[in-house]
Amino acid sequence: MVTALALNCTLKPSPAASSSQLLAQQVLDALAEHGVTGEQLRVADHDVKPGVEHDMGDGDEWPRIRERVLAADILVLATPTWVGHLSSIAQRVLERLDADISETDDEGRQVMAGKVAVAVVVGNEDGAHAIIADLFQGLNDVGFTVPAAGAVYWNGEAMHKTDYKDLSSTPEEVAGATATLARNAAHLAALLTERPYPGA
Repeated sequence: MVTALALNCTLKPSPAASSSQLLAQQVLDALAEHGVTGEQLRVADHDVKPGVEHDMGDGDEWPRIRERVLAADILVLATPTWVGHLSSIAQRVLERLDADISETDDEGRQVMAGKVAVAVVVGNEDGAHAIIADLFQGLNDVGFTVPAAGAVYWNGEAMHKTDYKDLSSTPEEVAGATATLARNAAHLAALLTERPYPGA
């Protein structure tokens, strides 16, 4: 069975409403239509220390989150847009994942090789394409594989206060992109499970 983990990198701790949580859940729901079971974790609810090691000590909760990333076949990385960039929490997740860039399995492959990564971005300002590019570059460096059309985003009208979670319905374009993302990600994850990358 293919599994997914969504890391919601909103700056808001639970139980505050979160647009990135809503869109990430819609991605998980779309993945479920292809037999993928998934769960969502809000990183702001956990003490993830700054650093580039697997465990930064002193109550660092990243090691437990990392275990869940390693156990999943698909990583859904969701972030809001702040001043045109990914959230500081999303940046921290990338920095913590950097510890795995040199980690290999028994076959000499990166430990994240064979896992699929997709991106979810929301905001009422521009920047989604640049954020997706940053996310995909970092995730690919660590070993994740990005499917075709592996991102979905929503940008509201500039300098207005409407959030994605406040919309009365999901825009048709977002729903279509979510469906395509889920279809391609589930397909790719199944392929990589059946036929892993060759060893070194």
